[in-house]
Amino acid sequence: MIGRFRTVNAILDQVGVSQPATKRELGSGDYVVVMTENSVYSIQVLENSTYLVRGGWFDRQHMSPVRLSIAGCTWGGSVIKNDIVAACGLHIEFGNRVLTSRVREVLVIRGSVMGRESLRPVHSPELLAGCYGERWESVSAA
Repeated sequence: MIGRFRTVNAILDQVGVSQPATKRELGSGDYVVVMTENSVYSIQVLENSTYLVRGGWFDRQHMSPVRLSIAGCTWGGSVIKNDIVAACGLHIEFGNRVLTSRVREVLVIRGSVMGRESLRPVHSPELLAGCYGERWESVSAA
């Protein structure tokens, strides 16, 4: 059955990747919040195919925020879909070759409303508390 699908796009359609956040649909100032199996990332879209990334591996390495490119999304192997920033079920590969764990949830937030900035940067603990509420606060205090 897999033999009849020959393109990455066809495979994505077959496995039912739901509403990926594509590079084409994102504009400067937009944010993509990504929850993976192990981390939370905040990705701000900049100009010239660059992104300001906070969270996850970059926080653990004390590099947040870091400005870099996003190579695309993979299944964890060598096949990459280079027009996708994030999609559920796939892994994000950043321009520095860091590969995330499997993406569980993607939220796109438009950066401007009627020409005005509507968001502000947040650090990972604040983002986690906002996502997980009291559960995160009790775990982080322990």
